[in-house]
Amino acid sequence: MRRLLLSNRGVRVLVAHSALIVLANYLAFWLRFDGTIPDGYWALWLDTIPWLVVLRGLTFVPFHIYEGVWRYVGIRDLRAILGGVFSSTVVFYVLIHGLLGLSNYPRSVFLVDSVFLVFLVGGIRVGWRFYREYQPGGKGTRVLIFGAGDAGQAIAREIHAGGQHGYLPVGFVDDDRAKAGQRIHGVPVLGTRNDLPRIIAEARPSEVLVAIPRATPGVLRAVVKALEPYKLPIKALPHLRDILDGRVTLNDVRRLEVADLLGRAPVGLDPQNVSHLVEGKRVLVTGAGGSIGSELSRQVAALRPSSLVLLERYENALWALERSLAGAQAGVDVYPIIGDVTDEGRIDEVLRERRPQVILHAAAHKHVPLMELNPCEAIKNNVKGTRIVGEAAVRHGVDRFVLISTDKAVNPSSVMGATKCVAELLTMRLAERASTCFMVVRFGNVMGSNGSVIPLFLEQIKNGGPVTITHPDMRRYFMLIPEAVQLVLQAAALGDNGAAYVLDMGDEIRVLDIARNLIRLSGFIPEREIPITFIGPRPGEKLSEELVASGETVEPSGIQGIRRVRASANPTCATLEQDVAELERLAELGGAGSVIQQLCALVPTFRPSVERDLDMAPSQPALPASPTGAAATLIGEIRGFA
Repeated sequence: MRRLLLSNRGVRVLVAHSALIVLANYLAFWLRFDGTIPDGYWALWLDTIPWLVVLRGLTFVPFHIYEGVWRYVGIRDLRAILGGVFSSTVVFYVLIHGLLGLSNYPRSVFLVDSVFLVFLVGGIRVGWRFYREYQPGGKGTRVLIFGAGDAGQAIAREIHAGGQHGYLPVGFVDDDRAKAGQRIHGVPVLGTRNDLPRIIAEARPSEVLVAIPRATPGVLRAVVKALEPYKLPIKALPHLRDILDGRVTLNDVRRLEVADLLGRAPVGLDPQNVSHLVEGKRVLVTGAGGSIGSELSRQVAALRPSSLVLLERYENALWALERSLAGAQAGVDVYPIIGDVTDEGRIDEVLRERRPQVILHAAAHKHVPLMELNPCEAIKNNVKGTRIVGEAAVRHGVDRFVLISTDKAVNPSSVMGATKCVAELLTMRLAERASTCFMVVRFGNVMGSNGSVIPLFLEQIKNGGPVTITHPDMRRYFMLIPEAVQLVLQAAALGDNGAAYVLDMGDEIRVLDIARNLIRLSGFIPEREIPITFIGPRPGEKLSEELVASGETVEPSGIQGIRRVRASANPTCATLEQDVAELERLAELGGAGSVIQQLCALVPTFRPSVERDLDMAPSQPALPASPTGAAATLIGEIRGFA
């Protein structure tokens, strides 16, 4: 019997309830006769108690009283207990006074017995839940919940319900002062954000959970800043839009990421709008191995093109991308092709064999400091490569060509920005004389992409610092890689020939704030554990970027979050072709100084950031054998960032 009880929960529950039924009825008799039950009534009790146990035991079945999990007991369980007890009491009364005719059975016992049984059956459940949930000095991660709203109380309730999560809630923090001093599921609301020094000193949390699924990035940044002096891991719930059923659980808890702290919520762009652009079409992505190109390839593959051509000159990046796509998109023919956009013969061969209908041109040199040191290579890849692919698209009857550009092309102060500006001009000129639909998509910094400041900061934090920032007032627009790619596809789907599009990116964010938040989210205290140093702006950098030039106008595009940019005037086609041809010739000769001079002539708004110690003659190499002056400074900075 002992083994049966230990191994079978159902038997244990049945025995426990039977015992409670007997106890409640005995206590009712004992109370009715003031603690001394007469012999006649004692015999009556012994004769009727088996009937009561059987009746109540059977009546409890349809009310599912035996099936509930005790540590999750709630109002619904109490309602079932009340229904089962009082229903069985009515049946028992009819049996005793009607069928058995035991008129001497005390009527008060029926009521008192029912009340006792409700308290006993409900009490044993509440007691078990109390035992499981409230264990003074219990082990677990002491978590401080930031936000005492619906999400916060749901998390606290789930923690109390038990499980293997290992959390122990020590209190709530909420900016609503009216909640201070109250308790939610037994957890006290300790105060507001301004009370954090006192709260953390008294509650001694090991972790902070931000339970505000509707929080804006500004609110999250304020929370992170308030917690900056304390070395506490910060976790958060996803935004409500990312929770499918609208309910939050402990399974949704994740580490707070720097992407959560963007100056705006990411723009939601519906991929269904671009399905007609890609589905069943032949698509080619240049620079497919890069951060933007690889995400482009993944999203395009998910839209079921008939074929996807991945053009990349770095075999390792191409191999990794091809492996990630292999088998993931059934029915899509993927062709990984090694090739350089500056190789006109190779580009013609690829377009002739694969006959793409859509070209997404993501290939580019984009590292600003490196392009300052290597301006001729920037011309070859960003300008010549764009021209070769664009002209090949016209020759081979490509339907659409999309150039992926950057905000650094607006009033450029860097070689990289100036070359992307020339690439935009070339694309616009091709649009005027070709049947192919040419367009430009321009956006700001892509968070986490190759060359982004985020991986650099993370590496510096990993190495113990210092985190190097060029200037305390350096500001940048930031967006996520998937969002940038969605913008490219949305703009391409609009199909306006000769159009340039830009994402409405909200406000710029201080790079210093990004660095401090990354340090904090990495588990360190800024300045105290990870120092921050300012090294001065690098050549080619601006303190803030622009998305629209002074000679451009902005108008709606028809899609929320995307704007169309129109230039007031551009060089004539003949002039542009001649100037670009000369620029490419100088780049092939390696004349860095002459290349810069020609870039200034092509892009009047381009203002080189430094005077270069370079020979202006086109026959000279791009860098002297022993770099001096500005060039040496640049090399030193590059090495410092490596």
